[in-house]
Amino acid sequence: MATFLYRLGRLAFRRRGYVALIWLAVLAAVGLGALQAPGAADEEFSMPGIESQKAYDLMQERFPGAAADGATAQVVFVAPDGHKVTATDNRRAIEDAVDSLGDGSQVAGVADPFEAKTVSQDGTTAYATVTYKVKSSEVTDASRTAVDNAADQARDAGLTVETGGSAMDSGGGPGGVAEVVGIAVAAVVLLITFGSLAAAGLPLLTAILGVGVSMFTITLLSDALGLSTSTGTLALMLGLAVGIDYALFVVSRYREERDKGHAPEEAAGLAVGTAGSAVVFAGLTVVIALAGLTVVGIPMLTKMGLTAAGAVIVAVVIALTVVPALLGFWPNAVRSGATRKQGKSGRLPLGRLLRFRLLKSRKPDGVDNHGTRWARFVLRRPIPVLLLGVVGLGTLAIPMTQLQLGMPGDEAKSTATTERRAYDALADGFGPGFNGPLTIVVDAEGAADPKAAVTTVNERIAGTKGVVSVTPPHFNEAGNTAVFAATPSTSPTDEKTKTLVKTIRGERPGIESTAGVSFEVTGTTALNIDIASKVQAALVPYLVTVVGLAVVLLLIVFRSLLVPLKAALGFLLSVLAALGAVVLVFQQGHGAGLFGVEQTGPIMSLMPIFLVGIVFGLAMDYEVFLVSRMREAYVHGEPAHQSIVSGFRHSARVVVAAALIMIAVFAGFIGESDSMIKMIGFGMATAVLLDAFVVRMAIVPAVLALLGDRAWWLPKRLDRLLPRVDVEGEALTRTPAAAAHDREPTPDEPVEARV
Repeated sequence: MATFLYRLGRLAFRRRGYVALIWLAVLAAVGLGALQAPGAADEEFSMPGIESQKAYDLMQERFPGAAADGATAQVVFVAPDGHKVTATDNRRAIEDAVDSLGDGSQVAGVADPFEAKTVSQDGTTAYATVTYKVKSSEVTDASRTAVDNAADQARDAGLTVETGGSAMDSGGGPGGVAEVVGIAVAAVVLLITFGSLAAAGLPLLTAILGVGVSMFTITLLSDALGLSTSTGTLALMLGLAVGIDYALFVVSRYREERDKGHAPEEAAGLAVGTAGSAVVFAGLTVVIALAGLTVVGIPMLTKMGLTAAGAVIVAVVIALTVVPALLGFWPNAVRSGATRKQGKSGRLPLGRLLRFRLLKSRKPDGVDNHGTRWARFVLRRPIPVLLLGVVGLGTLAIPMTQLQLGMPGDEAKSTATTERRAYDALADGFGPGFNGPLTIVVDAEGAADPKAAVTTVNERIAGTKGVVSVTPPHFNEAGNTAVFAATPSTSPTDEKTKTLVKTIRGERPGIESTAGVSFEVTGTTALNIDIASKVQAALVPYLVTVVGLAVVLLLIVFRSLLVPLKAALGFLLSVLAALGAVVLVFQQGHGAGLFGVEQTGPIMSLMPIFLVGIVFGLAMDYEVFLVSRMREAYVHGEPAHQSIVSGFRHSARVVVAAALIMIAVFAGFIGESDSMIKMIGFGMATAVLLDAFVVRMAIVPAVLALLGDRAWWLPKRLDRLLPRVDVEGEALTRTPAAAAHDREPTPDEPVEARV
């Protein structure tokens, strides 16, 4: 592996012009193809194998055209204190607003609250429903403005008016702000880390190239593979993240090899052969984590995972080819100012020359930096550091035992939004369960008297404790299927509502036996409950699959039994602690105000899966880059404890820089108004913070210090079975090319003459 990558790095360095042209041609080709490709469709969310999905599919089959994809908007009218919406003036204002809502080419119809009987019992609240001919993503700004104008018209008459519904959602999301902030922070961190504009800019340039190729390719293939507009979100985020990380490690190793006296081409080959090997295996662990999302059984997640895995592969290939090619164009520009001066003149100012020679004359273990000082601190106190890290993470993980999953809706939005105020007004006027009715789909095919059978189901569910009301059944044209709604007494996110759904389903056998028909429970509330249950059931198999495959891969990389197990256990600690922190803030409300969380509630159902998948990949990145340098030092003869110090000497600064970049990228999402985006940003930033700085920087060296030489023990039988890959670059120490190339140019032999 190391030898092959070494040759690839030298080849890319020598043929840098061809490499650059090939990648620019690829970017241009997929870019032009993406511009001409059909636009990506809006994918319908589906969850095969759950009851809510089965019921929805039955509705589509038996009510063709009725399970409309059309958007809806709700306009909620609230009378002033002490008044009712049925008062003459208020009623006239509402009817005028309803007439205005009916205007517009996209409007299919408007339900007048007085005709549809959507007025609360106390007469203080009413709502009109606007149905559109198009999907929510196709509702124009003009149509939304028409709703706002109608609402303003009623407000002028003294009513409180709020709007909500899928038609009023203009997309939201971060809108690229978080990515821009992440790139800006990454540039600052890279500049501080390398002290060179070229060295800081190169990882950003190659990361942007990789993201461009990946996103254009996803767009190009979206129609053929059925990819939606949201499929590439994860690919964009991770492609940018690992693209910067991987180039960062190769550039850092190149600078290190140049400082050792290697010529530019040789340094590029050694950087790709050593750091590049770590990049390959780190990339494989990320790909395993993302491809493992197929285990969950959610088509949307499967597509997101596979496209993101493709983006990671592109980032790996670019780090192995484009990075050494660009180093060939600017072999000295990525170095610090002092070494660049030496490379040009052969001399340094007296003070710097003395310091340079002092460092060169010292043994490797004598060159201290912040990383080595921290490593020696941990080596002197491994047990206290280990206990502090494990106990701290364990304590933070305790709230995770109370994790409640769901899909936050308008109730989780800021009270500054009209959607949240509309939600609250409906809950106040019609009861908390009004915002999340259960939809009952009755399959009466084959029944002797379908109407009587459906009436029996309707009455039995109406008598269930926790159900406030049920609507009259609505039959299809064939008369063999009916649909009605049951309104719970509690809100959609309340645990009592979840219990109610379980109760209705639990009593189903008796009801079906009496009525002689079958029924399913669906609706947004039931769907969210089913999704949460499925995700919880899939989480353990997903963890076992991903962690198991990664342990096997790390066995091959490190040729150690204990190091991969320690890496996996450390990851589990950090991800559980991050989930505990999310529960602490977003579910229990501790410190919620600091992060702008106005409404606590259940954690987004897909959050644990996203957290595990993304953070596992990044955690294994840090593990591979840090521990591979320790393994390299150990293989080359350093004692176990000294190899830990050497690993921190060379990798700690780079790992810290990579982690800070990721934390900044994810933390940028915390400032968004959307609660789900805010939750994802907080969870990811916390997980990276805990994994990089607590697990990798504290627990890992403490465990290795306690294990000593046993950390690198591998049973002989297993050693014979595992394939050998030279990640440490041991074979490169015997590479004959060093004889001709492994030297710096002399003062009268410019670098460019030998490149």
